[in-house]
Amino acid sequence: MVSEGLIVMESTGSPRPQGSEVVTRFAPSPTGYLHIGGARTALFNWLYARGRGGKFLLRIEDTDRERSTPEATAAILRGLTWLGLDWDGEPISQFARRDRHAEVAYQMLARGAAYKCFSTQEEIEAYREQARAEGRSTLFQSPWRDADPASHPDAPFVIRMRAPRDGETLVQDAVQGSVTFRNDQLDDMVCLRSDGTPTYMLAVVVDDHDMGVTHVIRGDDHLNNAARQTMVYQAMGWPVPVWAHIPLIHGPDGKKLSKRHGAVGLEEYQAMGYPAAGMRNYLARLGWSHGDDEFFTDAQAKAWFDLGQIGRAPARLDFKKLESVSGQHIAATEDAALLHETEAFLAAAGRPALSPGQREGLSQALYCLKDRAKTFPELIEKAHFVLASRPIEPDPAAAKSLDLVSRGILAELTPQLQSASWDRETLEGIVAQVAEAHGMGLGKIAGPLRAALAGRTVSPSVFDMMLVLGRAETLARLGDTAGPA
Repeated sequence: MVSEGLIVMESTGSPRPQGSEVVTRFAPSPTGYLHIGGARTALFNWLYARGRGGKFLLRIEDTDRERSTPEATAAILRGLTWLGLDWDGEPISQFARRDRHAEVAYQMLARGAAYKCFSTQEEIEAYREQARAEGRSTLFQSPWRDADPASHPDAPFVIRMRAPRDGETLVQDAVQGSVTFRNDQLDDMVCLRSDGTPTYMLAVVVDDHDMGVTHVIRGDDHLNNAARQTMVYQAMGWPVPVWAHIPLIHGPDGKKLSKRHGAVGLEEYQAMGYPAAGMRNYLARLGWSHGDDEFFTDAQAKAWFDLGQIGRAPARLDFKKLESVSGQHIAATEDAALLHETEAFLAAAGRPALSPGQREGLSQALYCLKDRAKTFPELIEKAHFVLASRPIEPDPAAAKSLDLVSRGILAELTPQLQSASWDRETLEGIVAQVAEAHGMGLGKIAGPLRAALAGRTVSPSVFDMMLVLGRAETLARLGDTAGPA
């Protein structure tokens, strides 16, 4: 566990000075959409850095030129921006740093920590086939590892790490604990290919070092990489960062999250209408906990978040919990900010923008809407009464409450509202009197009123709707509905 103000280094690397600035990074590959698991990794890095006054950096690992696309990079940036994860400085392109990666490979060569390997792919495959036939390890052991440089041919070569052949490599992980790797199970990995391009394993370490990254917080599918990457740090005499490998996210069935479980891309969740604050809150609780706290603010999350509170078991996606947390955040959001985010949702979902009149009406109605909505589509549906235009067309369920008797009662109610004070107490009193005169409870008259004002059976209180709509619009809608069928 890493305590605030002190960065604890594992025994395999050089220690960092106490009080050095925390620097984390998120390093996605722009080969597709931003997965919700990647979004959570970014969030954990952001929370850890921001909670300690440190830096959160962004690196785009675009070395796979065939699969990396500008569109995917743009989607990543959009997703992080929507989620509210701001990064420091400009995003770094890993591909643009390939010369620096090659430079380090040759420095390792000069230090004796790496060597030139001239073995061809055919020779490597032949070695592995013979190893399989003899029942021994198929990890390739290059004949060039200890060869005299004078014997080197004038031929293409790769640069391989000179990994230890015996003993163990210890990875001290802030989440997983002490993890030991047998060195005879780790091969001399290629750092620089024969065409001069760096491998991922080298590029990541060089970039993290040059960017000053102190904590590498990433998915536990990278845990095995930590052992090999530690060797690169050691070969260059660089401080090893604090490792923190977090469990992956699984679906409700406990299996690896995939399309069969529903949305897995972050932008899908935005288009589905979840508020960004709710997503941050929910994703933070996927694998991390602070006692029994389920709902919390960004400020609380930054103050509370620590690597030692991350569990080792995979987290399970639960849409009901997501909806519950999202609803609490919608309710807690100030009206002006909620209106802005509602409009952003409409744009993201490809839905029509609000007219000036609708915007004004929704702004006035939010006070009676936001406590009842878990997503923005729900909020907009509940706001139907203020977004719709006359004449209001009741849906089939609401139309059933507008029988001849009900319409007559609404017609009787209308003139009493024309000169009344337009406040809740007065409106409730008038409606209650009309209901009593007909020997019915207030609930019996609320149904027809709701149908006339909203065209729905589910809506805010009829008195909230009347106050939001105002006298003229309320009377106009009642007039459209009242009278003979």
